[in-house]
Amino acid sequence: MNRLRSFIRSHRPLTATVGALLVVAVVVGAALFQPWRLFTSSNVDEALPAVEIAAGASSSGGAAGEAPTEAAQTPSSESLPTQTPSSQAKVTGPVILGTGAFQSQEHETSGTAQLLALPDGSHILRFENLASSDGPDVKVWLSSLEAGGDWFKYRSGRYVDLGAIKATHGNHNYAIPAGTDITGLTSVVLWCDRFSVAFGSAPLT
Repeated sequence: MNRLRSFIRSHRPLTATVGALLVVAVVVGAALFQPWRLFTSSNVDEALPAVEIAAGASSSGGAAGEAPTEAAQTPSSESLPTQTPSSQAKVTGPVILGTGAFQSQEHETSGTAQLLALPDGSHILRFENLASSDGPDVKVWLSSLEAGGDWFKYRSGRYVDLGAIKATHGNHNYAIPAGTDITGLTSVVLWCDRFSVAFGSAPLT
C-alpha cells in the first residue's frame, strides 16, 4: 500500500500534465471543427434583382404604355430568357447564362445555381431552393473544373471566390466582381476553405 501511494504521488505531475493537454486538445478541436454546426442551419430569401421595363414597352401582354404588372417587374427564374450575351440588348431583365442542379459531395446538398447577366452588364450568381449543411469557413466558388467527383481537384483549377455563403438554405444572390472573366467558369462549388473539401457543386451549362 505504501508503494502504491508513493507511485501515485510521484506521478501526480505527469497526470496533471496529461489532463491539461487533453483539455487543450478538446478546446482546439472544437474551435477548428465546430461540431455543433452539424445541428445548426440558417435561411436567407433574396429576390431576383428588380427588372426595369423600358418606357412605352408592353408587358405581360398589355398595351404599350400600360403599367407593368408586379410579375413583370420581378419575374421568377423560370420566366427568365436563356440567351447569349450578344442578345442582351433586346431584354430588360436578367438573362440566364448557365444553370445546373447541385449535387452532394462531402455533405448532402440540393437546389439550383444560376449564372445571370443583368441589364447593366454586371453578373450575379444566384442559388434557388438551396439546402446544404452548416460548416466553418464555407465559401462560394466559381470554378473552371467539372462539378462533382473528387473535390481535391478544385484548388488546381481556376476559381473565383465570391465570399462566404450567406446561409445553408434559401435563395441567395452573389455579386461577381466587375471585370471578372467568366469565360470557362463552368461550375459553382460550396467550398469549406478550412478543411479543403467541397460540400456540394453544380454545373453551369
